[in-house]
Amino acid sequence: MTERATSTQPDLRWDFGTAYDFFISLKILHDPGSVGLRPSWAAGVRSRLPQAERKFLEEIYSFFWMPLHWVYALPQPKDAATAIFSLRQLPPSERLAALSFSAEIPPELRDRLREVQARRAYEEADVEAVRAIDKAKGHTPSPGQVKSLLNWWIRAEEFGERYLAALQAYHQVFFAEEERRIEAPLRLALQRAQALAEKLPLEQLIVELSQGVEFERSFFKPHLILAPAYWSTPLLLFLELDERTLLILFGGRPSGDSLIPGEAVPEGLMRALKALSDPTRLRILRYLEEEPHTPSQLARKLRLRAPTVTHHLAELRLAGLVQISIKGETRLYAPRKGYLEQLCQAFEQFLRAEHPSEGE
Repeated sequence: MTERATSTQPDLRWDFGTAYDFFISLKILHDPGSVGLRPSWAAGVRSRLPQAERKFLEEIYSFFWMPLHWVYALPQPKDAATAIFSLRQLPPSERLAALSFSAEIPPELRDRLREVQARRAYEEADVEAVRAIDKAKGHTPSPGQVKSLLNWWIRAEEFGERYLAALQAYHQVFFAEEERRIEAPLRLALQRAQALAEKLPLEQLIVELSQGVEFERSFFKPHLILAPAYWSTPLLLFLELDERTLLILFGGRPSGDSLIPGEAVPEGLMRALKALSDPTRLRILRYLEEEPHTPSQLARKLRLRAPTVTHHLAELRLAGLVQISIKGETRLYAPRKGYLEQLCQAFEQFLRAEHPSEGE
C-alpha cells in the first residue's frame, strides 16, 4: 500500500525549471484542445519544424507522455539546453526508457516493454498485455496506439536518435524564444506561491495555486514538491516520483497573459466569455449555485450523457468558473468563489485599456 501523509504536514519543497514547459508545450501543441488553445495556431507552430521531425512528433504524441520525472532529476539550471545536453549523454538505445519509466509505470509494463526491446519484435499477446495493464491504471489506449508504442520499443535506438533531433529542431524554431518570454513570469509565480505558503494551510494553498482544485489530505505524500508551469495553466499536473514523494506542477501563467504571443484579447477573458456563451453551461452553473454536484448528478438533471457533461465541466474548469473537490474517486463541482466579480473586472479592464488607434 502506498504511504500517504495523513496526519502530519508534508515536507514542502520547491523546484523551478523551464525544461518542464519545454516538454509540456510540445505535448500541448499536439493536443491543443486539452487547454483550449487555438488549433490553427498550434498547427502553425508545428509547421515550422522540418518535415521529418514534424511527422515523427505527430506519430509519437499519440502515445508518448511528458517525462516530468526525468526533468525533475535534471541538474540546474534545468532549462531546455540542459535537457537536450543531458539526453545527448545517454546512449540512444536507452533514451526511450529513461524518458518513459517513471515510478508510476507498473513493473509488469516495464518488464514487457524491455522484453519487446530485447527480442526486437512484438506479438498480439504483447498488445493485449499492455492494453490490460493500461486499463487497470485507468487508461484506454487503442490497439493502434499500443502497436505504435511497441514498434518504437523494437526500434528504441532509432527512437532515441530521432527524438533528440526533434527536440533540437523544436528548440531552434520555437522554444528558445518562448523560453525567454516565460522565464520571468514563472519566477514571479514561484515567488508568489512561496509567499502564499507562509500564510495558507496546504489544502488551501493548492486550491489557490490550482485556481480551484481541492484534495483530501490523504492525497499528499510525506514529501511534496511544487513547481510552476506556464503552458499547462490553469491545470495541475502531478506525478509520484517515488513512494514518498509527489511532484505537482501548478499554473504559473499570469491571468492577463496568453499562450499565443501578442494576442490582443486576454486568453482568460476569451475563455470565460466563450464558456458562458453556451446555454448548457449556464444551466450547469445555475445548478451548481444551488449546491455542489457530481457529473453524474448533473447528467441526470440535464438529461445528457455523462461524457457530454464532463466535457462542459472541463470547459468551465479551464475558464476558471468552477472548482473541484476530489475525494477518492468522487469529483464534486461548485462555482469558484467570486468568479463573476473577477470576470466583470477583467472585462472592464480590457475595455478601458489603452490601445493603438485603428490604422496606426
